[in-house]
Amino acid sequence: MNHNETLKGQINRRSFLKNAFKGAGATALLTGMPKGWVGTASAAEAPEVSKIRFGMIALTDCAPLVIAFERGLFRKYGIEAVIAKQASWAAVRDALNNGDIQATHHLLGTAVASGLGLAGSPKKQLAVPWILNRNAQAITLKKDLKGKVGADPKTLKPFVDAAKAAGKPMTFAITFPPGTHAMWMRYYLAAGGIHPDKDATLITIPPPQMVANMKIGKMDGYCVGEPWGLRAIDEGVGYTAITTQEIWKDHPEKSLSFTADFAAKNPKTVKAILKAVHEASVWLDDLDNRSEACDIISQTTYVNCPKEIILQRMLGIHDYGDGRKTKEETYYMTFSKRNCNYPQPKYAKWFLSQQRRWGLIEGTPDYEGVAKATMRTDLYEEAMKEIGFAHGGLDNKPETLFDGKVFDPASSEAYATGFEIKNLKG
Repeated sequence: MNHNETLKGQINRRSFLKNAFKGAGATALLTGMPKGWVGTASAAEAPEVSKIRFGMIALTDCAPLVIAFERGLFRKYGIEAVIAKQASWAAVRDALNNGDIQATHHLLGTAVASGLGLAGSPKKQLAVPWILNRNAQAITLKKDLKGKVGADPKTLKPFVDAAKAAGKPMTFAITFPPGTHAMWMRYYLAAGGIHPDKDATLITIPPPQMVANMKIGKMDGYCVGEPWGLRAIDEGVGYTAITTQEIWKDHPEKSLSFTADFAAKNPKTVKAILKAVHEASVWLDDLDNRSEACDIISQTTYVNCPKEIILQRMLGIHDYGDGRKTKEETYYMTFSKRNCNYPQPKYAKWFLSQQRRWGLIEGTPDYEGVAKATMRTDLYEEAMKEIGFAHGGLDNKPETLFDGKVFDPASSEAYATGFEIKNLKG
């Protein structure tokens, strides 16, 4: 066992004992576990597999999994969890595909793309029965553009055009080619009249490495989840041009993903995990708990970032680093409110539409089929019914993004092909 794994185990044991008396695991700790005990479940409801390794990336929105672990909620539902920090989204993909992890904090766009084998990745059908969070990603630009470029991407175009004309195209970083941040960055650039594949260069950088790479001048901007937007401001290397909730209010963000094979063989396990993450998500959406949450996730074994940097945007406090300051009252990072966790099929269709728009998919995809196979509303609804939680159900309403374009999930292909700036194949 390496040093990090040893440290992780020590912290995990201490954290569980510390929180067990105030968390859901207190009963088990104090009374012991009779034969057949699986938390609040009966023996008949026991998970098929109890030992689960969860993947995560060092981002604030890993919080539901970390809190479910640290507060004993996985144990409550019969799950012996290990949180396995990964180096990159490619590492997450590989670990999930080879069975090193059984569930993961995941890019929703990548979960959708996996079943199609996009961007050179192995074709592997995933199951998404849970949306982990909404909102609170950001597009960061280098400090030289401060006061010149803001939320309107049209103000960025002259700089992109000048760089292209000089033979040195501007470079923007994303976290994974078919993933969520790639689609936000592409959407932002295109809304400003910038073709991301013809007018600029896109590169892939793991989230925790964004700030260091901007510091050495490797890119002019990037899109990533927090806390790596605010961290760039704190270190004086960049500023926030726009948050993703300004691009799409209350947009879906990370998913909790499993392979479809695992979900088919272990539905009770999946539902037990969802029940634990539900409790963690409700706890996280009480803003009075967010300081404590940041104490936990800021640890080296998780996000490895000062608590103060994580907490600001967790509370909806936004200092853009260029003189703009706002306080989000609704569209900050949420984990449970407003039917956050329901795996809406329309979200898969939106990501498919953008992957189609940018040539990652050749020809018209099976929007309905992919959405149904990936977004596992059945598992979500069964799990919530078993704990008596009244969720908001299916939502097929159109969505309007910041450029005024309306996404109607019933007309996904027309939406994908209807943009002026696109890179269609087939």
